[in-house]
Amino acid sequence: MAALRQSATQLIVPVAAMVAVVAASNVLVQYPFTPFGLGELLTWGAFTYPLSFFVTELTNRRFGPERARHVVYVGFGLAVLLSILLATPRIALASGTAFLCAQLLDVLVFNRLRREAWWKPPLVSSVMGSLLDTVIFFSLAFAATGLPLAVYGIGSASLELPIWVGWAFGDLLVKLLVAVILLVPFAALRRLIPPLEAVRTGNA
Repeated sequence: MAALRQSATQLIVPVAAMVAVVAASNVLVQYPFTPFGLGELLTWGAFTYPLSFFVTELTNRRFGPERARHVVYVGFGLAVLLSILLATPRIALASGTAFLCAQLLDVLVFNRLRREAWWKPPLVSSVMGSLLDTVIFFSLAFAATGLPLAVYGIGSASLELPIWVGWAFGDLLVKLLVAVILLVPFAALRRLIPPLEAVRTGNA
């Protein structure tokens, strides 16, 4: 019982961080990023959602894949409930499905690479998770919703596609960019957050 309480206490911060990130992203993804004329390519949620992978990876590094999955499951449940209140049911369903699949993939990939060079686990797992998340979320959230078409390309090379396809592409590019940028705080925090192996051997 004491071990269970300790585990729950240790996960309060990552769970709270996860819920905050996903709930905010569920709302922000509904608003196009209009600066610089990028409204057909980006939503504001693209800038906040990659932080969810950051939370999962730091938890995985410190506590291992099992507890990282606990954060994912709890974050998933609470985030879906918040999303129902803050966004539409369809957005909540799409977000929950994409979140669960992408985060579990992130946990799996990070754990497989945890003994590689320090930057590989967070970068590769974030990239793979972002790819899966984008495909699942945008297809479930916006396909066949009657959103207008947009023209992408130049001249004869242009292609008319639903505007949400452009949002998905722009969203993915931002996620990948943020994944690279987040390597900086990950590198700084890795000195403060010892890996699971060090904790087990008492070298933390």
